[in-house]
Amino acid sequence: MRRILCFFVFSALLAIPASGVSAASQEIMYVVNNEADLYDPGVTNETFAMPVVGNAFEGLVKLDEIGNVVPAAAGSWDISADGLVYTFHLRKNLKWSDGKPLTALDFEYAWKRVLTPKTGAKYADLLFYIKNGKAFFDGETTEKEVGVSAVDDHTLRMELGEVTPYMLQLMTFWVYCPVRKDMVEKDPEGWSRKPELYISNGPFKVAEMNIGKSMVLVKNEHYWNAGKVKLNKVTFRVIPELSTALAAMEAGDVDGIEDVPPAEIPRLMVESKAFSVIPSLGSRYAFLNSRKPPLNDVRVRQALAKAIDRMEIIDHVLQSSDVPGMALVPPGLGIGGADFREAGGNYGLTENAQVDEAKKLLADAGYPDGKGFPVLDFKYYSHPVIKKLVEATAQMWKKNLNIDSKISNMEWKVYYPEVQKLNYDVAMMGWGADYPHPMTFLDVFLKDGANNHSSWGSVEYDKFVALAKQAVEVKKALEYMHKAEDVLMNDMAILTFHYRAYNMMMSERVKEWRRSSMGAIYFENAYIE
Repeated sequence: MRRILCFFVFSALLAIPASGVSAASQEIMYVVNNEADLYDPGVTNETFAMPVVGNAFEGLVKLDEIGNVVPAAAGSWDISADGLVYTFHLRKNLKWSDGKPLTALDFEYAWKRVLTPKTGAKYADLLFYIKNGKAFFDGETTEKEVGVSAVDDHTLRMELGEVTPYMLQLMTFWVYCPVRKDMVEKDPEGWSRKPELYISNGPFKVAEMNIGKSMVLVKNEHYWNAGKVKLNKVTFRVIPELSTALAAMEAGDVDGIEDVPPAEIPRLMVESKAFSVIPSLGSRYAFLNSRKPPLNDVRVRQALAKAIDRMEIIDHVLQSSDVPGMALVPPGLGIGGADFREAGGNYGLTENAQVDEAKKLLADAGYPDGKGFPVLDFKYYSHPVIKKLVEATAQMWKKNLNIDSKISNMEWKVYYPEVQKLNYDVAMMGWGADYPHPMTFLDVFLKDGANNHSSWGSVEYDKFVALAKQAVEVKKALEYMHKAEDVLMNDMAILTFHYRAYNMMMSERVKEWRRSSMGAIYFENAYIE
């Protein structure tokens, strides 16, 4: 398959020049298919916020082109011998995008804000690694007891509750970015949708927010490494329809698009040098509402999973470069010298449908040939790829199990609250890595996890996740993480479909852009030739 890139990131030199693009202007237009409700790095859990947040904000550390943790706002750091205390030394003369000084106090404020329940941070649990972070969140101690403090303007001290070998990788995620207290307090709910309040510290700053149309970023002249930033302007243009976005790309009206229509992939692989497939650290799956009969019977959930032909969906329905998924954690996460997925199991699932096994499981559950089985309420968020996947899955359930489905779709803003309220039998979802470690996937399904809207929870699962986090030895941590995934998948808490890949296009005139295997697009080093 043409140009299937390596994991972690791809830095590109690809094709189709956009009309009217001048190298002197150093301005590009990149199409995104959705926009986020919020662009607050401390609150949002929407991947749709990633293009803006990833280019406008920067944490203490970041990942380089091959996935190594490198200095960002912090020029260096020290870790105590016991692995519990991290001391970060901020770069001198750091500034916000309005020119005001950025200090260690800004990081302390931002992190403690995330840990304050009324903030509504979707990723607050990612800061529970900090000493007393969870206790403060639960109201069991005071803010002063939280293990993060500004020693001085340029030094931040962080103390962990337990040794966490992947702490630096975790800190590359946006929830660890600083935010400006005075801007947030002017409008706590809406500051991230107002350019005049959206003060940031990354290579770009937001100049315009045109709801439903575009987000315009311009070079941040106060960024610590501004001399290396070559682009003057990046416009993220919102075009929901993939076919419309592709037409704009092929007409030369835009410089890049984040996705392409699945049906066009075979043609683009042959015809277009601008087309690329980038493996993703992402899994696509569906929640099963195990609180509602008959989905509360594991045999029913297993029957639904085995009746799906994943390879058929990928090859003939989606016509994509995705990889069949039989578990939660995707390939590409090398821990302890081995790929986590390769060392894990497939949980009785295969790439193709196992119809006889599925029928037997359904019959054993009391529904021979689907008799008496209720119509499944199958919901999904509006997206052409998801539409095809859902329709194909429903057809397979009808053909292989004689089960009917009532399919409904809605825009993400309406869909997500419905999922949170468990108003579904089956609901399409998925997860992309927030940081390069299996725990970014396993954390989702903790019984009281902020992002667990699957209705499923397990004390045993939570125990293994906790033990993995506490383990100092990598081998032991891996053992517990695999055991946690075993609990989830043996109970068939989710329906897995495939491990995602990004199919995108970028003009050959745009150099040194990069898109990580976690989906983020970065223009910090990009330029037009």
